Amino acid sequence: MGFDNTVTVAGNITRDPELRFTQSGMAVTSFGLAWNRRRQDQEDEVSFFDVTCFRQLAENVAESLYKGARVVIYGTLQQRSWENADGDRRSKVEILADDIAPSLKWATVELTKNEYRGHGGGGGHGGGGGHSGRGGGNRPDRGERPDRGERPEPKPAPAFNSNEEPF
Repeated sequence: MGFDNTVTVAGNITRDPELRFTQSGMAVTSFGLAWNRRRQDQEDEVSFFDVTCFRQLAENVAESLYKGARVVIYGTLQQRSWENADGDRRSKVEILADDIAPSLKWATVELTKNEYRGHGGGGGHGGGGGHSGRGGGNRPDRGERPDRGERPEPKPAPAFNSNEEPF
């Protein structure tokens, strides 16, 4: 019996996204996310999640996002269990991200579209595939704002035809 366990969470990134690659060359990025909720007694209740994303999404996240950024994440929940060094059973619920977007509630962004590489290198989860080839560098250091001078000029959006997808 299958149930859909999709979630959408908006929160702040608690640690810089860490990009690594599997032995087969698939990109994997992970980071922490804090989600705040104010209770009726005006106390803040904070939940922390580990977020993992794959392939082109992983590369884009590692290049674009940083600690403190507010994002909206759409994905699925996965519970993992393990035994620690003392023999105690531990478990946690993490989010496997299908899509991540910067929150525009208190910020603005400039979008740069990646070159389409087809589905050959990436496969299923998240589509994409292949390295974008862009350098590693729009993320600020120590919470500073990215230098907008380093970014390429955005290309004008193509005319939208209602019979096509915009991207």
